[in-house]
Amino acid sequence: MTATASAPRTYVVRTMGCQMNVHDSERLAGMLEGAGYVPAEAGAGEALGTGADVVVINTCSVRENAASRLFGNLGQLASVKRSRPGMQIAVGGCLAQQMRDGIVDKAPWVDVVFGTHNLDVLPTLLERARHNAEAQVEIEESLKVFPSTLPTKRESAYAGWVSISVGCNNTCTFCIVPHLRGKERDRRPGDVLAEVEAVVAQGAIEVTLLGQNVNSYGVGFGDRGAFAKLLRACGQVAGLERVRFTSPHPAAFTDDVIEAMAQTPTVMPQLHMPLQSGSDRILRAMRRSYRSAKFLGILDRVRAAIPDAAISTDIIVGFPGETEEDFQATLDVVAASRFASAFTFQYSPRPGTPAADLPDQVPADVVAERYQRLVALQERIGTEENERQVGRTVEVLVSDGGGRKDGATARISGRAADNRLVHVALPESVTDAPRPGDMVTATVTHGAPHHLVADSPALGGTYALRRTRAGDAWERAQRGDHDHGGGASPAVGGAVTLGMPTLRAR
Repeated sequence: MTATASAPRTYVVRTMGCQMNVHDSERLAGMLEGAGYVPAEAGAGEALGTGADVVVINTCSVRENAASRLFGNLGQLASVKRSRPGMQIAVGGCLAQQMRDGIVDKAPWVDVVFGTHNLDVLPTLLERARHNAEAQVEIEESLKVFPSTLPTKRESAYAGWVSISVGCNNTCTFCIVPHLRGKERDRRPGDVLAEVEAVVAQGAIEVTLLGQNVNSYGVGFGDRGAFAKLLRACGQVAGLERVRFTSPHPAAFTDDVIEAMAQTPTVMPQLHMPLQSGSDRILRAMRRSYRSAKFLGILDRVRAAIPDAAISTDIIVGFPGETEEDFQATLDVVAASRFASAFTFQYSPRPGTPAADLPDQVPADVVAERYQRLVALQERIGTEENERQVGRTVEVLVSDGGGRKDGATARISGRAADNRLVHVALPESVTDAPRPGDMVTATVTHGAPHHLVADSPALGGTYALRRTRAGDAWERAQRGDHDHGGGASPAVGGAVTLGMPTLRAR
């Protein structure tokens, strides 16, 4: 047994990276609980979760300085482990897949290393490491068990991730994901819909479909229109109010998907469309098989069909060989695109990617200066686009945790249909407080670069609360009243971040 009835071992899962990693961490938690582990108390051991018997770090190799962050965290855990006999540290995810034994070589106090293709082995490796009193490293070269078949301890009671595929067939020169997660493998539509229905049955009213390139979904089983059909089918799931997806690729984004978005009321008016660069020359060097004109054409067609769509993007500054002219082309496309938000990155070489060996690496000070100009432009655009929302009445799905200033401002926070973050004031005499998962309707009174404020309830204006079954599910989760059917259960939610490690203590 991994844990005894009298003294169950506790765990935390710390996640670095993208939404894929966040969802993988839910599976790791589900497997650990299935093996008898229990979540550490929230805040145990402060931010590092060092009060747990097992600390699992699910790594990312895409974000900048991923290895430095990992070994910095492992260094902090080393001294804790010396004072806590029996504590175990496990490292998984993309960086583990890439570094393999190198993690134990640099941090010999690590007990388990596992990769992206064999999440299911974690409980077994932990037990084997305890029994053998030595590190266990197991990395598979290809997927052995489709992750979606594994037990899942979901982060949120009211919103869920559902993978439609794993891996990627693209060959972007800056990206190591295809090497670490393998070629794309699609799930059958029936399996995806069955999981969506199961998540909704547990109380969720929002689902995000996940894939490295969602709009190439279906190629593996011979149906190039499968993703649009899947969106429409999700729209028929009773009780599901919001459907989102991430991420598409501009090269494969087709009009049938736009039509499905526009014609399916539960598909939200939001699109994350990675640009990466506005320079056609740099896009060619990146092996991004589209050009700026095609990208802008997609945005035009989306906005023609869905006028209120909020579009976000990813942009890399300083790709090898980028000239001032290339960078100006990026600024021009950003200005024309009017993104609601953008994830912007300074290029840095990733070992194992073709771009790492390209000549004409751009000096760091030049990259930093260009980055600041891009951020300033997007901040201005984001502010203007959010100021345009003032006076608009929005329905906000209340989130768990809220904003940093909510306590001081007596506001609650959540996401509008277009995924904009909204901070909502409550009426002064409110007696029925919204719960995470409930819906609040209010009118936007202020637009800031990264959020909206809706103070209409406190000003005697628009306010409506719709208590939902998702709020009921959140309330049950607070009481510890979970439905463990199929090895999955809703749990208290946590925010998704891109690139920064977060604590998953449950």
